[in-house]
Amino acid sequence: MSVIMQFAIFPTDKHEGLGKYVARVINMLEEEKADYRLTPMSTIVETETIEQATLLINKAHQLFDDCQRIYLSINIDSKKGNTKRAEQKVNSVKENL
Repeated sequence: MSVIMQFAIFPTDKHEGLGKYVARVINMLEEEKADYRLTPMSTIVETETIEQATLLINKAHQLFDDCQRIYLSINIDSKKGNTKRAEQKVNSVKENL
């Protein structure tokens, strides 16, 4: 199975300097050796199972224990079979340019 998850998470009770909070999540993804891509508006992670994806979300959420309010948006595309679909999707678009 291939699970592509796009998510954004950040505190809403902090007014400036949100990059340092997003960096917490990226550091965690690095430590977990997750296959991820940081974009200006979200982070995209590809895992083999939905359980792995939700585990990463739980770990990311726990990084904001010092915040009173957190915004979290998640989109998930799961498909049986293929792996490395995120890369394949991008390559398919590039081939059609």
